[in-house]
Amino acid sequence: MPQAVAAGQPAVPIAEAADAATGAIAKADPQPVAAAATVCGTGYSLFHAVPLPEGTDPNLRLAALYSYENNGKGCAILDNNVGKSQYMYLHVCKVDNTGCSTDSGNFSAYAGPVYVAGDVCAPVTAKMGATSSSLYINYATEYMFSCD
Repeated sequence: MPQAVAAGQPAVPIAEAADAATGAIAKADPQPVAAAATVCGTGYSLFHAVPLPEGTDPNLRLAALYSYENNGKGCAILDNNVGKSQYMYLHVCKVDNTGCSTDSGNFSAYAGPVYVAGDVCAPVTAKMGATSSSLYINYATEYMFSCD
């Protein structure tokens, strides 16, 4: 798959196992994909991207959830597309509910990075709203990392 290239950002490789929707999001809006990858660290490839709320046109999203992989380690970022500080919560664990990582608080740019080790299906929860009790995004998925 081609690499996403953003002005002023290094190219971000897209994992071979990434789905077509993820590739399309990276191609249409490469700058946040590259910026989030930089936050994870070097050597990460984009695995999955989800515009949120789920089912939202990528141009109308309020947030985007990105997952990256690097030699058996996963990294997730919840990108804030609202343009102002919001309550954000991002949580990942191994499928056996161990090795958990959480980032939460009021952020204007992103929540994360949160990391998970091992080539496992790792459930991810992403929340965003004006406050922790006034959410407009409450998303959970089993499919943000590869399940090797």
